[in-house]
Amino acid sequence: RQSAQDALLLEAADVALLWAPMVEEMYPQGFATGISVGGLSETLCGPVRPGHFAGVATVVAKLFNQVAPDFAVFGEKDWQQLAVIRRMARDLDLTAPSADRVIGAPTIREEDGLAMSSRNRYLAPDQRRAAASLPHEMKAAIERIVEGRDVAATLEALEVALIDAGFASVDYAVLADEDSLQSLHELPGHGARLFVAARIGGTRLIDNMAVSAQR
Repeated sequence: RQSAQDALLLEAADVALLWAPMVEEMYPQGFATGISVGGLSETLCGPVRPGHFAGVATVVAKLFNQVAPDFAVFGEKDWQQLAVIRRMARDLDLTAPSADRVIGAPTIREEDGLAMSSRNRYLAPDQRRAAASLPHEMKAAIERIVEGRDVAATLEALEVALIDAGFASVDYAVLADEDSLQSLHELPGHGARLFVAARIGGTRLIDNMAVSAQR
């Protein structure tokens, strides 16, 4: 939505080439083909964003076919999107890049811990201050889970803490397997993440963090 600004940022980072086909090139008249990644698209953000991940999978598959990249990088902040793309690349044998060359870039955070996002600009000053409670309360919940506290009770307490901090609602607070995104009721030996989506004002924020018994 801000392609000109994005182009300037890429130029400042010494990017040599920006591939940015127009909408009519990506979706020509009569376009009727889509890719749906079952399971992964139906949990977490899926129910409140119907069709979103099908659109993501379709456009990314098209971009992979157009560019045939050696590797592709997607931010871990939207872990569900990353999981969907990896599954799509694996299932459809998109070997350029292959699934193991779909790389997750670690989430970059502000000084107060809030994950960097274009959505943050929509927050009023008081909402922005309250939003910092999201990573803070998530870390506290992770510590309790690692300590062996009941997962369901911990997640419920996390939701209450976010509402008390100023969030209007919590879409979900889920401990899930990082690959299948299926909910977990106890901490496994490895591969778990805490996923949260919450609304403050008119802005919906998402975040996720790794949860490990070895923390």
